Amino acid sequence: MHRYFVYIMTNSGHSALYTGVTSDLEKRVDQHRKGTADSFTSKYKIVKLVWYVETSDVYSAIAEEKRIKGGSRKKKIDLIESMNPKWEELLPG
Repeated sequence: MHRYFVYIMTNSGHSALYTGVTSDLEKRVDQHRKGTADSFTSKYKIVKLVWYVETSDVYSAIAEEKRIKGGSRKKKIDLIESMNPKWEELLPG
């Protein structure tokens, strides 16, 4: 069974939000933390995993990522706070 993750990360001040999809959540979060993932996450120092969901279907993962990215900042915040009201780091490292 394959595993896919849709996730939201933020910076220390929660001023920037990044939504992504991956098949290896730990590896991808590590890339963001090291600044090797992409220019946006490197520029805004996106280092904190605050929300994620897992699925076995890559197409539903991609669709969910697009849905979240197309939503407002408020909708993203509401989604994060429904799972993680204190915005705690979900993948210590």
